[in-house]
Amino acid sequence: MLKGLGQLGDMAKLMKQAQEMQTKMAEMQEALERMTVTGESGAGLVKATSTAKGELVGLDIDPSIFSADDKEVVEDLILAAVKDAQAKAAQKSAEEMGKLTESLGLPPGMAPPF
Repeated sequence: MLKGLGQLGDMAKLMKQAQEMQTKMAEMQEALERMTVTGESGAGLVKATSTAKGELVGLDIDPSIFSADDKEVVEDLILAAVKDAQAKAAQKSAEEMGKLTESLGLPPGMAPPF
């Protein structure tokens, strides 16, 4: 007669796991905002720093590259450094997400739904 009550316990356990996952995801998002990566171009003449979430937070340009004749080269180096930083940010974010999903017992490559 009360056969179905066992499933309610499973549902409560599932809801608790979902809440824990949500909490861990929020913590990870905050951690990604504090982590930084640095992309560079021109053998380090231009460096761009961004958070692991991809927000550009710093730009360092070696003064030796400033010349009116090299304007396009400098622009290309800046663009390349920013793209490198963004790629590293995406990689760092994916690594951290992988650690989180692994700790939650989810299969590799499976992302939480939120």
